Formats: sequence, C-alpha cells, structure tokens
Amino acid sequence: MKNFNYSIPTKIFFGRDQINVLGDQIKKYGSKVLLVYGGGSIKKSGLYEKVVDIFNKNNIIFWELPGVEPNPRITSVRKGAEICKQNHIDIILAVGGGSSIDCSKVIGAAACYDGEPWDLVIDPRKIKKVLPIASILTLAATGSEMDAGAVITNLETNQKLGTGHKDMAPKFSILDPTNTFTVPKSQTAAGTADIMSHIFEVYFNNTKGVYLQDRMAEALLKTCINYGSKAMENPEDYEARSNLMWASSLAINGLLTYGKETKWSVHPMEHELSAFYDITHGVGLAILTPHWMKYVLNDHTLNKFVEYGVNVWNIDENLDKYEIAHKSIEETKKFFISLGIPSTLREVGIEEESLEKMANQSTVRGSIGNFLPLDSKDILNIYKAAL
Repeated sequence: MKNFNYSIPTKIFFGRDQINVLGDQIKKYGSKVLLVYGGGSIKKSGLYEKVVDIFNKNNIIFWELPGVEPNPRITSVRKGAEICKQNHIDIILAVGGGSSIDCSKVIGAAACYDGEPWDLVIDPRKIKKVLPIASILTLAATGSEMDAGAVITNLETNQKLGTGHKDMAPKFSILDPTNTFTVPKSQTAAGTADIMSHIFEVYFNNTKGVYLQDRMAEALLKTCINYGSKAMENPEDYEARSNLMWASSLAINGLLTYGKETKWSVHPMEHELSAFYDITHGVGLAILTPHWMKYVLNDHTLNKFVEYGVNVWNIDENLDKYEIAHKSIEETKKFFISLGIPSTLREVGIEEESLEKMANQSTVRGSIGNFLPLDSKDILNIYKAAL
C-alpha cells in the first residue's frame, strides 16, 4: 500500500427531507446564489419549487443557469461564469446529476479567473481559486457530489477533458434518494454502469497490499449488481435507490483510491466517444468495458480477473483460471445488457470512420491506464472490437 493523505471534505446530508437544511447551509457562504440545473426535470418533479421556496423564506437572492447539457459544454461554463462575475455570486448550487455539478465546479473556477475558461480544463494548474459549490443530487452516477473533479466538453475542438482542484469539492451535498424516483430507466441503467466503471478503474490495479480497498470495491460492485435492476423494476424502491446513491459517492470520493497508484483506462477512451458523438457517458462505458477487459487479460493480469470473478460473480474458484476470467467478463457484459444498455458502438451511431482519430486524441496526454498501459493502437483495437 502506498502512502496517502486522507481528505474527503464534502459534508453529506443523506436521506428523506434533507433539503430542509438547505437554507442554513447556503447562508454560511452568503446570500447570492447561482442555481444551475439541466433540462427541466427538477421543475416537473417539484424539486425546483422546493428550492425556490427555501430561498425566498431565507432571503436568498438567486440567478439561474438552466439547460446544462448531459455532457456539459464549455459554452455553459462561460455563461455561468459571466453571471457570477456580473452579480458577485457567493455560492453555486447545482441541482441535478453529475452534468450540472461538473459544470458548476468549472463555473466556480472560471468566475475567479480572468482568462478563457477552457484554459482551466486544459491546464488545471491555472485554477487558483473556486467559488463555493454545493449540490442537490437527483441521479446516482458520476459521484461528482463528493469529489473534486469535473469533465467538460468542447464541441468546437471535439474534446472532452477532465479537470480538477481540491476546492472544487462541494462544500455540502444533499442526497435524498426520493429525488431519484423519477429518473428514467435508461438513465438509471447508464448511471449504474458509470458507478461500476469508476470502481473498475481503481479495482483493476497493480498496487500490492491493498486488500481492504479491494474488498470495499467488490462490495460496491455487488451493491450495483444487486440494486441496479431493482431500481429499474421499481423506480420508487427506496432501499435500491438509497444504496445506489451512496455507492455513487463512495465509488469516486477517494476512499477506494487511497494507498493505490491509479491511472484510468476506459473513461479516457469513452470521453472521445462523447466528444465526437455526444452519446450518454454511462452507455459508452458499458459498451467499452468488456472489450477492454478482454484486451488487457493476460498472464500478468489474470489473477485480478480471477479475484473479480470469484468474489463479485461467485464463479467456482476450482475452475481453470482463464475460464474464471472469461466467465467474469461475460457476466459483466450480460449484466449491462440486462439493464437494456446497447452492447455495440454501431447501436449508438458510431461507425469506423472516426475511430482512429478518437484513438489518437485519447492519448494526446500520453498512454492511458496503468493496469496495462495502452497506446493509440491498443485503443483503436478496442474500439474496433466494440463495433
């Protein structure tokens, strides 16, 4: 296990009616708020009205940035940053899923920066200050409610890149599972795949002596497998929704990563799919993951797949090791298909024409992954296998 410094600063208010703390928590940071949200589902569910009512009762002034895209764009960041600068915003409140939260994080940084906001995505070292961020989560998926990272898309350059800063971590997040009751089945499925992918990125790892982290990762994977389909079958299953929501946060808040040396693989590959084709992030991850698993399976990585197959999928440990590994990969693919997620790139409108360009762009910052490092040729092979 590697040395590490533990810090998960976001305050979490979890459970029914935790929105009641919103007014007091906001006022710790000021009275001028930028409210950031997506396509309007929070108005249909009544959550928007609750937030506004709390603002009014607490003499909180607010401005709005609606319409944040599923893959949040730099154009929305620019709009939000301008609102913050013009109105001396004290705190940004994201109400929604990871897209609204990610957008808010980079808005918070751009509001304190004199240059072009995209600079802060390309080079996070330029982030020196961030306005306070808070969130009310409505979708269990990205874990952005409890981490310090964000991913932003630039359609002008066909880039989707991650950025981050310690001050981007939300000051507080309200996690009420009932706010996810109205999430469509397709988004529940994609969100479950996203959570699992975050866990895979740090579970399939070469760091020795991390028994505890790996067992926690397996527990979270089993939680997603157990409750993903249940949440789709019964959208108002509080137990399923609450377990998925908490798994979303724990998957990427750093808890599984402490003590490991990690470098992600599938997410950088998928970011190119979203940047070029604007597909749903979780869907892209679910399509690519089994093909990545097959590609990186070799004598060196075999034991990790055996561990995964036995501990997560309950495959007979007495079978041949490669048989266990292949069965674990097949079970992973079957699970994503059972959630109604497409299994090929062609099903989501991606053909071979852009694969090479995407593969080259995914490695513009160097090879990806450290479980088995991948160059552009490797990534192109994985893309082709996923067609």
